[in-house]
Amino acid sequence: MFIYDTLMPINMLSSQEKELIPENWYNVVPDLPEQLPPPIDNEAERSSIELLNRILPKEVLRQEFTFQRYMKIPDDIREIYEQIGRPTPLVRARGLEQFLDYSGKIYFKYEGATVTGSHKINTAIPQAIYAAKEGVQKVVTETGAGQWGTATSVAASFAGIKAKIFMVRISYQQKPLRKKIMELYGGTVSPSPSDETRFGRNLLKDNPDHPGSLGIGIGEAVEYALDHDLRYLVGSVFNSVLTHQSIIGLETEKQLEIAGEEPDVLIGCVGGGSNFGGFSFPLIKKFKEVEVIASTAAEVPKFSHGEYKYDYVDTARILPSVKMYSLGADFVPEKIYAGGLRYHGAAPSLSMLVKTGRVATRDEDENHVIQALKIFSKTQGIVAAPESGHALASAIDYVRKHKHEKKTVVVNVSGHGLLDLSIFRDDK
Repeated sequence: MFIYDTLMPINMLSSQEKELIPENWYNVVPDLPEQLPPPIDNEAERSSIELLNRILPKEVLRQEFTFQRYMKIPDDIREIYEQIGRPTPLVRARGLEQFLDYSGKIYFKYEGATVTGSHKINTAIPQAIYAAKEGVQKVVTETGAGQWGTATSVAASFAGIKAKIFMVRISYQQKPLRKKIMELYGGTVSPSPSDETRFGRNLLKDNPDHPGSLGIGIGEAVEYALDHDLRYLVGSVFNSVLTHQSIIGLETEKQLEIAGEEPDVLIGCVGGGSNFGGFSFPLIKKFKEVEVIASTAAEVPKFSHGEYKYDYVDTARILPSVKMYSLGADFVPEKIYAGGLRYHGAAPSLSMLVKTGRVATRDEDENHVIQALKIFSKTQGIVAAPESGHALASAIDYVRKHKHEKKTVVVNVSGHGLLDLSIFRDDK
């Protein structure tokens, strides 16, 4: 049985456990209810779509625009997946069930079991490997809370190349240990906005204390990649990223099958949409009637207060515009505790499923999230990431409202929160 109550050492995988790691990624695009609106150029003078050819690894670009439903995971990447903690555990949350006096079952897929403590490494590895195979010596990206920057730093190290990270300034200030761990893995980290790009310097000129945003970080990273002829690694939103992250849902599907379970409800948190899409999309395909809930930060209410429209991916307006739910590329979120949920938009594929009603949404506020994280830590012994706390808050609320229904609820816990303990203030 591969439904764990404790974590297995990653270097002691049995042949059956290795089989849980999929041989193929799943691309949701061919199975969407409508054709996905294509990205569009922002300016007549230059093609922002053509810029992708300059900054993305060629294989990532191919995967971004393919209609191929399944893509083989290269053997070398699959071997690295084994080394970094895949398959991650699917855990029966018996402690949480007992605490909530729930008649059904609660499972959680624990992406915090990877070496970097989050789901982000699932796409960082293939992107870095693809870049290195093109002869690139350095990659660049942005990061919010630091999980994506950490994953990029590790993946670049595995690939034998270097990594440059632009970290949202408020997270850079609030989470110094994230900077340290990125540097430990070989990454070079700068607060964003920075004085290393024209875009950053202009923002700092107007506001020297600018807190930054993911949209700004993306803009700086893309400008830096163009100016230095580097490859840019994409952390979320893009279809290729959600395809790589599908390893989460594909593993979960196999684990549920072994347990003899079918999910009634899927719940995950949404920043840009990569962990949510990676977790839920394969399961939506398998279980046609499953209920699906996307949990977001009330401080960044992209689904409840945003518009479904073409909008800029980055605040610098360098990358193409995509059709998505968005609060606007200039949106600067509050200095919230969950840096990974501060992006102004959401992945186009996920946005479409929300628009068509296939995926429901919830906004969770800070107090509700912190209480959920405390409950989860006391009942399951795991300190989850603040971002994951939104999914847990939605799950706890759902279970309380359906207390006597014997539904099987599956939650994606996208990472651990051991470097985010400052959110547990005495007054909370």
